[in-house]
Amino acid sequence: MAKLRAFSGIQPSGDLHLGNYLGAIRNWVLEQNERDNIYCVVDLHAITVPQDPKVLHKRIRDLAKIYIACGLDPESVTIFVQSHVAEHAQLAWLFNCLTPYGWLNRMTQFKEKAGDRRDQSSAGLFVYPALMAADILLYQADGVPVGDDQKQHVELTRDIAEKFNREYAPVFKVPQPWIKEDGARIMALDEPQKKMSKSGGPNNLIYLLDSPDVITKRIKRAVTDTGTTVVFDQERAGLYNLLEIYLLLSPVGTTKAQIEEHFAGKGYGALKTELAELVVETLKPIQQKYNEISEDPNYIEEILKKGADRIRPIAEKTFSDAKAAMGLG
Repeated sequence: MAKLRAFSGIQPSGDLHLGNYLGAIRNWVLEQNERDNIYCVVDLHAITVPQDPKVLHKRIRDLAKIYIACGLDPESVTIFVQSHVAEHAQLAWLFNCLTPYGWLNRMTQFKEKAGDRRDQSSAGLFVYPALMAADILLYQADGVPVGDDQKQHVELTRDIAEKFNREYAPVFKVPQPWIKEDGARIMALDEPQKKMSKSGGPNNLIYLLDSPDVITKRIKRAVTDTGTTVVFDQERAGLYNLLEIYLLLSPVGTTKAQIEEHFAGKGYGALKTELAELVVETLKPIQQKYNEISEDPNYIEEILKKGADRIRPIAEKTFSDAKAAMGLG
């Protein structure tokens, strides 16, 4: 029986942080042998906002290195760069012509990213969801591992696939959003009501390549409350976030009750100290592997070329079928 196929990707918009790791990449690593997994560096999405070309070029390679340093095996999964397969942009244009304006106008991420500068935002930022749909549907993915905040994009992808299949021909598989409850939404250290994000400033997150001193300092400064007992209480957002991170980084099988018992009578200071040590130990092998990979620039280029070559035939067939269905060519 053929494995289910998954597609997911991350923008090369800067260093990855703990929220990216716990919310996405760690799950990719744990599940890499269970499915036919395709993981993309979505550089075409990155240029929906202004980018420095030299910086972007480096970030694309750095992100691919992080994928591997975190534990993704290029022999087990496909790792490639979006712009290395031309059919992403080509299929996105077909979807731009198929997707009603109203569908795109309802997307909350454009409103959040554009803010009060919508008139100055690029058209690419507005039609970004159509490109995301092309990314997924191009490979006939069965599902998309996403956080809850990306569910709307997968729902739009399903709508686009169904509209195309209904109006032209049954070319596309209609994918499911695969949302993992644990770790899907790690919150900011300094504003635990908001998601951990690069846009929130340096004190709200921990980068995967941060030094032990920086990691410790940011966790020590993390917002909690005036209480003293260390328990999983969602009403105490800052404390709950730190405990969730601790739980996710603990050995498999560790329960919330065991963690609460461990910290009984110890207070927030002990939690922050132990959490900092746990984060440092978790990130140490990732950082070591990243540095090792970085010593040979040709290694990552070979991985990315091999990945694109592996999945390009799938993309070419899907796009050819879509073109033919629409009467193009």
